[in-house]
Amino acid sequence: MPTRIGRSGRSVVVTGAGRGLGREIALGLAAKRYIVFGTANSSQEAEDLRRASNGRVSLAVCDLKNAGPVSAWAAGVSEAIGASGLDILINNTTHLSPGPLELLPLEEVRQGFEVNVFGGLAVINAFLPALRMAHGRIVQISSWTAEMPRHFDGVSGASQAAMEAFSAAYRAELKPFGIDVIVASMSDLEAAGSRATAALAQIDHSMTAAQRKLYGNRLRVCMEKLAGSAAQGEPTTVAARVVELSIQRHVPPRSSIDHDAERMMRAIREQTDAELDALRIQLAGPN
Repeated sequence: MPTRIGRSGRSVVVTGAGRGLGREIALGLAAKRYIVFGTANSSQEAEDLRRASNGRVSLAVCDLKNAGPVSAWAAGVSEAIGASGLDILINNTTHLSPGPLELLPLEEVRQGFEVNVFGGLAVINAFLPALRMAHGRIVQISSWTAEMPRHFDGVSGASQAAMEAFSAAYRAELKPFGIDVIVASMSDLEAAGSRATAALAQIDHSMTAAQRKLYGNRLRVCMEKLAGSAAQGEPTTVAARVVELSIQRHVPPRSSIDHDAERMMRAIREQTDAELDALRIQLAGPN
C-alpha cells in the first residue's frame, strides 16, 4: 500500500504504466514533479520504474478485470494522497486482441472488453471521490479506430468506441463537480508495435489451410506494415504529447496526439462512408 505523501507535487494516476506508452507517460509526469501512482503487470516492472523515476512513481500489480483489487488499490492511493485529492487520472487500460474476427475465440473478444471497458470503468469510478476533491481531470487514451474500425483491429476499435461513449457520458455527469473528461486519440496497432505483431504471428501460425487461403496474404501484409511502422508511433514521442495535453489548462474534449491519428480523424470528419470504406481497404494493403 502506498505511504502517505506530503504535497511536494501534484498527483496523477496512470494505468498500464509498467511498459510502453504508460511507462513513458509516468516518467514524463514524474520529471515535471508530479507524484505518480499506477498499475503494472509485474513487480519487476514496478521496481524498474521506481528506480528510473527516483522513487516518484509507485506502481501496484493490480488485476483491472477484478473490481475488488481495483477498489483496494484506489483506496490505498487515495489515502496516500490525502484531502488534496487526485489531480489527473490517465486511463491507459489496453488489451490487444488483433486478428480476423472470424478467427478470434469469443473468450479473447470478451477479455478485450473486460480489460479495456470494464477495467477502465472500475478505475474511473474508484477514483471519482479523490478527483472531486481536486476538481481533477480524466484523460481517456483512445484510438481513431474507435470511429473507423479497420481490418484485424475490430476488438480494440469496438472497446475503445465503448469507452468513448462512456467518456462522453462521464463528461456530462461530472461537469458539475469541476472534473474534465478528455479523450486522447492515437494510432492503435502501430503504437503497440511488437506486441501486435507477435499476436498476429501467433494467429498466422495456427491457421488451417482453409483459413490461410482466406486471410493469410492480408495478415502477412499487416504484419509487414507493423514491422516497418514510422517513428511517429514511438512511445516517447506520443507520451510527451499526452503529458502536455494532461497538464494544459484549457483542452478540447477530444484531441489527436500523433500525426496518424490527426490525419485519420480529419478523414473521418470530411469523407463519405464510401470513401472511408475505400480507405480501410487501402490501409489493409493488397490481398
